[in-house]
This record gives sequence, structure tokens and C-alpha cells, in this order.
Amino acid sequence: MANYVPRLKKVYKDEIAPALVKEFGYTTPMQIPAIKKVVVSMGVGEALTNKKLLDAAVADLTQITGQKAVKTKAKKSIANFKLREGNEVGAMVTLRGTTMYEFLDRLINVALPRVKDFRGIKATGFDGRGNFSLGITEQIIFPEIDFDKITKIAGMNITIVTSANTDAEAKALLTKFNMPFRK
Repeated sequence: MANYVPRLKKVYKDEIAPALVKEFGYTTPMQIPAIKKVVVSMGVGEALTNKKLLDAAVADLTQITGQKAVKTKAKKSIANFKLREGNEVGAMVTLRGTTMYEFLDRLINVALPRVKDFRGIKATGFDGRGNFSLGITEQIIFPEIDFDKITKIAGMNITIVTSANTDAEAKALLTKFNMPFRK
């Protein structure tokens, strides 16, 4: 396992990076955009009344990503939602390195094609600094999740942080990784 290199990392080094250099005319290897990290998060608003939902969300995220999820706490108190500062209301995982590439590979090639009536991802999720966010409405699109053991179907947010300076560079990078953007 010490010499293992994820498939997407190999593809990036051999094919994607040279193609980006040719397309954008970078002069140094440090200018070539790369994926730095992937953050997967779930908000569980009902966790205020039912703590088991939060534990189930943490277990699902851990199973999907292959890395232990952490519980997130509310930063502000919101009286209308009966929310106090410090209440646990979600779960998140930050993926880097090998686990990041493995998760992206499964997301792009296995999970997204399993979405019902899938026509591609909207390219409106870029933030202006080369980072891309997308929302998934059901965690059951991942094959690791056993449909019979789900307590509640929940959505998740996935943010892909890149070293690209512009949205055009980030979109070119993700397109070369075969991210299925809507035409």
C-alpha cells in the first residue's frame, strides 16, 4: 500500500496538467491549478430535538468518505429556530491527498450517474476564486450506504477547493477530471 497512487492523481499528472499548461500557457509548474481539498458537510437541523439523527449523519459521512466525520456547532443563536450558540447541528469531513482523489473518483464516476434524471451539474457553483460547490439532495446515491439502514434521507454539500485563480481555470480543471457539467 505504500506505493499506491490513486487513479485520478495519476491522470492529473500524466494528462490534465500538461493539457492545462498548453491551454493557459503557464510558465512554472506552481501555476498549474490543482485540487487542494474537498469538504463534505451535512446540516442536520432536526438534531436539536433528535440526537440520533446527528449520529446517523456522522456515521453516513464517515462511511461515504472513508474518514471520521466531526460534529459542527452553531456559531450564532437564532431564536426563531430555537437554536443556541454551541448546539451541534451538522457534520463535516475535510479530505486531502489519497482519500480526496478516491472520493472524487467515486463521486464523478459512480455516485453522480446514479442521481435520478441526471442531466449534469450546473456550472453556477463557482465562487469567483476558483472553488466549486455543489449540493446533493440524497446521500443514498453513494453505493456505500445501505438503503435499509437509513433513518432519514438527507442532503449534503460538497466543496472542491482548487488552487486556480479564476473560475475559468477551475472549470477547465474540473472538466478535464470529467466532472459532468451541464452543456
